[in-house]
Amino acid sequence: MGPLAGRHGLCAFFLIIFISGGYIRWVEAQHCVWYGECGESIKVPGKKYNCNYTGPPLPLQSEGYQLLTELCPGYDYGSRNLCCNADQLRTLKGSLQLPLQFLSRCPACFFNLMNLFCELTCSPHQSQFMNATQFNASNVVEVQYYIGKSFANAMYNACKDVQAPSSNVKALSILCGKDASDCNATNWIEYMFSTDNGQAPFPIKPIFSDMPVSGYTPMNNKTYNCTEGLEDGSGPCSCQDCTEACGPKPVPPPIPPPWTILGMDAMAVIMWISYMAFLLIFMGAVLGAWCYRKRTFLSEYGPILDSNSPLSLNSDNPDQGNVSCCETLGERFENALQMLFCSWGSFCVRHPFLVILGSLILVVACSGGLVYMHITTDPVELWSSPTSQARQDKNYFDSHFGPFFRTAQLILTTPLTGNFTYSPYFGGSNVPFGAILGKDVLHQVLDLQLDIENLVATYEGQNITLKDICLAPMAPYNNNCTILSVLNYFQNSHSVLDHWIGDDFFVYDDFHSHFLYCVSAPASLNDTTLLHDPCLGTFGGPVFPWLALGGYDDTNYNNATALVITFPLNNYLNDSVRMGKVLAWEKEFIRFMKDYKNPNLTIAFSAERSVEDEIDRESNSDISTIVISYAIMFIYISLALGHIHSFGRLMVDSKISLGIAGILIVLSSVSSSLGIFSYAGIPLTLIVIEVIPFLVLAVGVDNIFIIVQTYQRDERMPQEELHHQIGRILGDIAPSMFLSSFSETVAFFLGALSNMPAVRTFSLFAGLAVFIDFLLQISCFVSLLGLDARRQEGNRFDICCCVKLPEGQEVKTHGFLFRFFKKIYAPFILKEWVRPIVVAVFVGVLSFSIAVVNKVEIGLDQKLSMPDDSYVLNYFKNLSEYLHTGAPVYFVVEDGLNYSSPEGQNVVCGGVGCNNDSLVQQVYAASLISNYTTIAYTPSSWLDDYFDWVKPQSTCCRYYNTTGAFCNASVVNTSCVSCRPLTPSGKQRPVGEEFMHFLPMFLSDNPNPKCGKGGHAAYATAVDLYPNNKGVGATYFMTFHTILKESPDFIDALKMARNLAHNISQSMDHRVFAYSVFYVFYEQYLTIAYDTALNLSVSLGAIFVVTTVLLGFELWSAVLVSITIAMILVNMFGVMYLWDISLNAVSLVNLVMSCGISVEFCSHIVRAFSISVKKTRVERAEEALAHMGSSVFSGITLTKFGGILILALSKSQIFQVFYFRMYLAIVLLGATHGLIFLPVLLSYIGPSVNKAKVLAANMRYAGTEREHLLNY
Repeated sequence: MGPLAGRHGLCAFFLIIFISGGYIRWVEAQHCVWYGECGESIKVPGKKYNCNYTGPPLPLQSEGYQLLTELCPGYDYGSRNLCCNADQLRTLKGSLQLPLQFLSRCPACFFNLMNLFCELTCSPHQSQFMNATQFNASNVVEVQYYIGKSFANAMYNACKDVQAPSSNVKALSILCGKDASDCNATNWIEYMFSTDNGQAPFPIKPIFSDMPVSGYTPMNNKTYNCTEGLEDGSGPCSCQDCTEACGPKPVPPPIPPPWTILGMDAMAVIMWISYMAFLLIFMGAVLGAWCYRKRTFLSEYGPILDSNSPLSLNSDNPDQGNVSCCETLGERFENALQMLFCSWGSFCVRHPFLVILGSLILVVACSGGLVYMHITTDPVELWSSPTSQARQDKNYFDSHFGPFFRTAQLILTTPLTGNFTYSPYFGGSNVPFGAILGKDVLHQVLDLQLDIENLVATYEGQNITLKDICLAPMAPYNNNCTILSVLNYFQNSHSVLDHWIGDDFFVYDDFHSHFLYCVSAPASLNDTTLLHDPCLGTFGGPVFPWLALGGYDDTNYNNATALVITFPLNNYLNDSVRMGKVLAWEKEFIRFMKDYKNPNLTIAFSAERSVEDEIDRESNSDISTIVISYAIMFIYISLALGHIHSFGRLMVDSKISLGIAGILIVLSSVSSSLGIFSYAGIPLTLIVIEVIPFLVLAVGVDNIFIIVQTYQRDERMPQEELHHQIGRILGDIAPSMFLSSFSETVAFFLGALSNMPAVRTFSLFAGLAVFIDFLLQISCFVSLLGLDARRQEGNRFDICCCVKLPEGQEVKTHGFLFRFFKKIYAPFILKEWVRPIVVAVFVGVLSFSIAVVNKVEIGLDQKLSMPDDSYVLNYFKNLSEYLHTGAPVYFVVEDGLNYSSPEGQNVVCGGVGCNNDSLVQQVYAASLISNYTTIAYTPSSWLDDYFDWVKPQSTCCRYYNTTGAFCNASVVNTSCVSCRPLTPSGKQRPVGEEFMHFLPMFLSDNPNPKCGKGGHAAYATAVDLYPNNKGVGATYFMTFHTILKESPDFIDALKMARNLAHNISQSMDHRVFAYSVFYVFYEQYLTIAYDTALNLSVSLGAIFVVTTVLLGFELWSAVLVSITIAMILVNMFGVMYLWDISLNAVSLVNLVMSCGISVEFCSHIVRAFSISVKKTRVERAEEALAHMGSSVFSGITLTKFGGILILALSKSQIFQVFYFRMYLAIVLLGATHGLIFLPVLLSYIGPSVNKAKVLAANMRYAGTEREHLLNY
């Protein structure tokens, strides 16, 4: 019994000891670790240590009841016996202001956070999970805090998605001491408990475990998920602040696959099959017709079938059948035109001085409008229609919020190759740094930045510095300029850049560690290194690393190869004086940067005015190129017009003076057109000045050659006087000139229906200039031709008309070009075996062009608008290579939404209780699929920040109870009281008059360490208040686009933002539009394919109608002209594809112009064919080509060819691409179609001969000397 009894006694003893131990720990758990506040903190001045106290919890003073309810709702702890007093609660409230302001938008997150701190500060069970490890007299200077891992993770998970609307980042990026992507539960809590954050007065060492450790039971209180509502009625967090509440992540629609057939491009396959089918049918028909003709007829030369065959394509025998009514009408119309122009030509030759004087007076009167000439160089005016959506949106934005700020920007790289590695003293992996981030380089960059800050420009006798014009968002409290530069992490100070902490052997922290901290927490006021330097810029805002660094990968900012320094400048609407100051400073900035030299830095730079300045410079530098181009054309025209029969008659037969006069007439028509529209107040553009002379010269010179060469080939009949001869000639050719000129005029005027200002202005000026040119040519030039003919008949010298040769017989001979076309070229082109080859080749080229029409790029590479030697080209290159963010985009809510009502608030805001399809939520959802939507970040929301700012728990919204004026959070004054009571209704959003009462205070409040939600810096211009603050008008919500580099990127971004704004407008039932500074330039590309098709179709339609009428109602002739011009236009797209010419307003102007010039290549040939009275189509085509082809070739093709080649020497890339390449293509395609394809086409399917015209010609010339010419 003894041993057994002893064994039982031993067990009882150990049981008593165990129970006693548990009781002792339980008793200890009822004790505090501290109570009250004692001495000043050494590490964080202004903060106090807690007093060492290990007694039981003490009753809370009544003055602390409200604070306890406010900070720790639901934690009355029964009898309110706590381990804290009112002073500690006040300190806790002050320390948690920033977390409160940024995290309270998600109730579950903030509840969990306050749980963590309330338990730490006041829990009556403190000693159960806290251990004071260091003391200084009566002060507790370090504690250990045992926290459950599950609690920490739950708290982090509830908070990790909460947004900070004003900075477009997650709140933890501001509250975690590093970027939110690098933040986790443990390092966030460690940062909050570290003295490095400037709030904790002493170190609190968190120990994470879900199991008891060293006798301590970790604090593992209940937590709420962000999808759960709280017991006090607070709802779950919004989707924007809680990913779990969003449901599945939006999935972008799949990219439509390319249209293919058998794995090949569908258009190419279709056109290849179509072309093969055409060749088969066409060649079969040609071969069949040839075999039939061989079997039936013996003919050495003829068309496909003889005219007498019943199957003949060429059966034009006028004796077959009766004359139709339409043919009679056409002949009479033709005859009326001939008689009219014949009489007019005779009058002009008989009264030359009267006609010339009248023309001169008319030209001078019209050109007088040039004194009112205004040239538009503003890119917005050039490319954006005043009635376009983008322009109206821009005007709305500018009028309500002020124009978008201007920028001066530097992109700096270094030729140095010495990348280096930083090894943190306190452990961690080595960090590689790019050479551009070396300290010596940074010092040199800072010197440059400070030099720019100190630049002094002069405007109207006043000195202008950066401070006078820069964007200072916190003025007048902080007048420092916004400078988005990595040097602002070092307060733009050499001494801060050199700041380091260490000893004689080691460097603990220096600019490396500060840089690494700031790129992860740019809004921090105090880094967590030993330096304790702020990251916030001197202007009071953060400098986000993606704005100040370039050339890095992912978020490894230390690998950056470029620094980006941006100086935002104020922009002014309708204030020429202040705008003049900004422009003067920008000019001085550009001058300084052009002169700046540093062997260690490679700098690309640009100011807001740079593009416009360079376009102006480019235009001036291109003047010499244009002058040389026109001079070559002038010299050619002057020399080519003359028909020299012998060297002895060189000066008599030359027509230099007539050529010069013809050129002056062309220029007079241009100046008259410019003058007339200047009278009307329509501004000119550079495109008008550069393109229209070229166009009118093409049209005018062609007509000049036709008039002069027809006269030179004509033989005067016996008893026919000079004025009769020229009148007769004009009667023959003026209808053709009228046809081409009037077709072009109507086509151009209809082109003025375009919404594009550049196209509209060009079309108006060009249409009028072409028509005035025609009028001057059939009047003034005809009179001058008569005078020149008299001079030549009198054997007087050209130019020196007082010198006379001895009388000699003038021998009429045809020029070389005419003989070549008549004897060699025309017969060859129309040979039986050549014609099918011509058709096959041209249809093949057409098929290729149709296949690639949809592959022509849309847009205008901004680099092309700059001269070859422009400094801006280097800037554009660096911009696309190094930039890591896109342009800001604003979602503007138009005036009329009631923000004072819960319904109005819910359709916009992004916090608790807001609609799932609210504006902020939809933009946030779009940012989740940024690769598709091009929306990069969550939008900044003034409304959500205002709700956080006005909460009664926050110290942000206060006013003086004596005056009612706003009291900033940094002010220490007992008369400052909270705006709203800490009651259930006070915790709700403000509505009605209360909403408007506090909103102006929010918009005037600058953010500070005690209140980071002040709206002045971020939202001062975002809210347009009614007069006397009676209501809210228009507002905007800003975010950023993703990186945009090429024209397709910008076009896609505009399209996506517009789609998003449309969806938001529909869900809100209120108009919302997206606005970014580049939209006005790229909007044209959304509809340019439609605009191009419409413009060219309208022009073609106009040409068809006019040609039908003026050719004597010959419908089929008009169809053939239209088909040929359409082929030229389609082939222009083929050239654009092969030569990398994009479709934009400039190329559209050229396409419209090519439509006009093509009329010149085609209409003269077709009219000559239609009035020919030869027997067969081949003979008529040959006659038309011989007589008109040589004039068209010498008048347009050769004239333009010399002038165009000079354009290739231009320094302007836009000239080289859009003028040299496109003009060359226009002339070559026009010439080949007009002089090769069209005659062949006419020989196959040309209109039948007009029997009425044949009969009229036979009757008119029967028995005269010209009868033989009918068959000439």
